[in-house]
Amino acid sequence: MTERKQTLKSFKDKWEQNPSLAFEHTLEEGSELFNWILNRNGFEGKSELSNWLSKKTKILDAGCGNGRVTALLRAYSMESAEIVGFDLTSSEVAKSNLSGLDNISIHKKDLLEDLSDLGRFDLIYCQEVLHHTTDPERAFINLTESLADNGEIAIYVYKKKAPMREFADDFIRDKISELSYDKAQNEMQGLAKLGKNLSELDAKFYSPAIDLLGIPEGEYDVQRFLYHFFLKCFWNDALSDKENTDINYDWYHPQLCSRHTEGEIESWFKDAKLKIIHRHVDHYGITYRGLKQ
Repeated sequence: MTERKQTLKSFKDKWEQNPSLAFEHTLEEGSELFNWILNRNGFEGKSELSNWLSKKTKILDAGCGNGRVTALLRAYSMESAEIVGFDLTSSEVAKSNLSGLDNISIHKKDLLEDLSDLGRFDLIYCQEVLHHTTDPERAFINLTESLADNGEIAIYVYKKKAPMREFADDFIRDKISELSYDKAQNEMQGLAKLGKNLSELDAKFYSPAIDLLGIPEGEYDVQRFLYHFFLKCFWNDALSDKENTDINYDWYHPQLCSRHTEGEIESWFKDAKLKIIHRHVDHYGITYRGLKQ
């Protein structure tokens, strides 16, 4: 099975088995996931999000998954705004989840195919998606061709991480990527439980700078230290055991999972002739927003 086919099957299984995964948590004001989405895009709260979206009349959620962020965009944009979403593996799941909301259309499309039939957009939101394509830069450029004049694109891609974390990620991904959904879930349960047990320690410690391992000096929570620099063992108390396991699956199972540097993303925006209006880089990813002038 090619990497592309494996990745598509991985996400198809994930969304069909878990159609509501993180949906309510994304929409819950003040939740960790709600705040993470807002903060990485440069917004401190719902009023700033609403103000940002208030000037957008046509919005695209490219690679919408189960529609959780599509619903967030719908909730904080103008009632008259047209919201469009598409996904190659979960468009039917998103349609079902969003069926009670007005002025939303969902399509089955690929980020690398011609999107001209969807029209032009004031805002294209494409986060946690580009790194799962065979050519993230080409997918990004393809999306920018659907921007209206003065339109904005907001992307998030995985960041290249500390060397030991990169090694562990690739090792585990290689071991489980050909497993079925159920068997991969069994393997991921252990990582979720490890994350839970470490979180329950609620312990902090001071680490010196270890340049060789990409570790900055500072105080760290034990679980987050391991998570940042050695091994993704995701755990969030607000989610169920199954949801936590599925989020670890989401990271490790798809074979197409590129990681990037800030310099790469800078070059994408430069090549697309977009003005960068927001940058945010954390331990996990790179968020940029750019304007078509």
